Parts: sequence; C-alpha cells; structure tokens
Amino acid sequence: MTAPALGGTIPLVDVRAQYQELRAEIDAAVQRVIDSGQFILGPEVAAFEAAFGEFVGAPRAVGVASGTAALHLALLACGVGPGDEVITTPHTFIATAEAISHTGATPVFADIDPVTYTLDPERVESAVTPRTKAIVPVHLYGHPADMAPLGEIAERHGLRIVEDAAQAHGAAYRGVPCGSIGALAAFSFYPGKNLGAFGDAGAVTGTNDELLARVRKLRDHGRVTKYEHDEVGFGERLDSLQAAILATKLTRLAAWNDARRCIADRYSEMLSGAPVEVPVERPGATHVYHLYVIRAPRRDELLTALGQRGIGAGIHYPVPLHRQPAYRELEAGPFPETERASDEILSLPMYPHMTNDQVDRVVEAVQDFYRT
Repeated sequence: MTAPALGGTIPLVDVRAQYQELRAEIDAAVQRVIDSGQFILGPEVAAFEAAFGEFVGAPRAVGVASGTAALHLALLACGVGPGDEVITTPHTFIATAEAISHTGATPVFADIDPVTYTLDPERVESAVTPRTKAIVPVHLYGHPADMAPLGEIAERHGLRIVEDAAQAHGAAYRGVPCGSIGALAAFSFYPGKNLGAFGDAGAVTGTNDELLARVRKLRDHGRVTKYEHDEVGFGERLDSLQAAILATKLTRLAAWNDARRCIADRYSEMLSGAPVEVPVERPGATHVYHLYVIRAPRRDELLTALGQRGIGAGIHYPVPLHRQPAYRELEAGPFPETERASDEILSLPMYPHMTNDQVDRVVEAVQDFYRT
C-alpha cells in the first residue's frame, strides 16, 4: 500500500474551515438566538429569507426544514398529486425522486446530457405524456440545466418547472440566477453544500407570490392564524438557529463561490495532460462547482489509489435512480448516458478553503496513477 502523502490528508469537503473563518460571527449569531428564546420561525428566519431571496434574484424565499421538504412542498404548491407524472433525471440524489413520490405522483426519468450531466431536453420532450404535470431539472454539481429548451417544452405542454437547485447556490443560466427561473425552486442547506447549515435546512424560492404563499402555509401545518388551518400541512419549518447561521455564512457565499471557480480552473489546467475528462462550463452558464467531477478511466482503481495517498474522493452517483431497489417497480430505462456516467465519474476534493498546494497534490496523485 502506498503511504499517505506528506502534509496530511485532503478531505473531499471540509466544512470546519468555514466555521473557523466565521467563528466569532457564528457564535454571536447562535448566542443571539439563545438569548431571544425564539427558536421557531421569527425574525431570524424572516431576515434570512429576505437576504437569500435577494441573493438568488427572487423577491421571496420560504425557509423550510430540508432540501427534500423544499422540493416536496414546491411540487405540492404547483398542484402535483396522485395520478400525475413528473419528469426528472435518474442521475441525482434520491431525494429528487422521493419528493415527487411523496406527492403521490410518479417520477418519470429522462436521460442526461453527457457533458453537463443535466437533463437532456430532447429526452424530456419524448417523455411527456398526457399525465405529465411538471419537470424537475437538477442543476447538478453546480452547473445549471439547459433551461431555455426545457422552458419551451413546459410552455408547449402547459407544464410547471420546479428547479432542484440543491447544488446550485449562486449558479446562473444566461445571467439569470438559478432559483428564479422556474415556477419555484428548491434549495438544500445540508452542511456540505456551498451554503451549508449546521444540520438540515432548506428553502423554496420563486417569483410567484401565490405559489410561495401556499408553500409558506404548507410548511406550518396549513396554518393561516395560530389555530386556524386551511388545509392539512406539514411540520417543515426552518428553525431560528439554522437561519441565523445561514444568514452569517451567506455574507461570504459569493467569495466562496469565486474561490471554488478558481480551484476548478487550476484543476482543469493542470489535469489537461491526464487521460481524464474535466468539467465543462457551457456558454451562458455560471458554474459554482459544488463538486468537481471528472470522467476517469479505471475509475474505481483511481479512487482506491487516491485514498491510499490520504486524498478524499467520491462518486456522485454510483447507482442511478432507475436501478435503485426503491424504484424497481417503475421498470424504467435503459438510460445509456446516465449508466455510462455512473461507471466513470469521480469527484475530487473541492471546497473554497483548499490551498494551491492541496490542489497540486491531488493532481500529482492522479497523474502518478496513470503514469504507473
């Protein structure tokens, strides 16, 4: 076994570095909430909702308990329910499809673009049926889906688009921020995201006040006033501690995204001679590199070799959704581009506090593997 490289291990993601940068501000924000005694909704949540809505170019945001809750409630607000079909990608985390299933609708998968790994609009068009109610494009790894042709399909067939923006905080499509393109958008603030909480948290954004009002009601037990409930809702509220932490970290998000883009540029330049395919930023897209994903020959061997040198790497995602036991009954597929990607992709370490030396060590390990 090869000994780990000098200089310590390099994790796939380092969430502790963000806290170290903002320790004083985050500790003060947490103490402020504790002193207030208001832990559910309240002014901290309202302040974060306003700030995050402004960040993504949407006048409104609704804080919720998780990214999965955000997508679930957004779909419900758009009228998705039993008997409907919702088209999405099989190359994503299972929460995308779970949210569809939780509404009573059926996920319908369409294959991906082999370059960006996002939904292929041509495949989406062929998947539309009379039962189709919505499309859920995933802005995967921080790269926006191809929203213009997807929007044309939605308009032609009278469908809603709900963006899965869980990995796209700050990404943009043709100058328009992800989160303000579709009818609604769902964000996750899972700790490893570009904007991460200290636990689970999420938000729904959009420009349609009526739809957002429904999300706001659904997240809080269908409540209109304290003891008046218009409909059966859910306990999916964002708590004040997470909102205060997120608002503090939001002040650094643009700079952290810039750092991710610089790290990605360094990776891509230095890996140009290696037999791997580096990520591509499509014209008109602003990629925020939640993950830096390469295609790699002998991927599993490379993953092992990197681990032996103390370098964290991962696979997002090794088992496509149409092959998951949970969705076996759909009998969907094949999806050749999704299946090829799941066999070849590898996520290299990526977080805004990576140093040039750490990037260089990762590149050297990749190059050494293919030389030997």
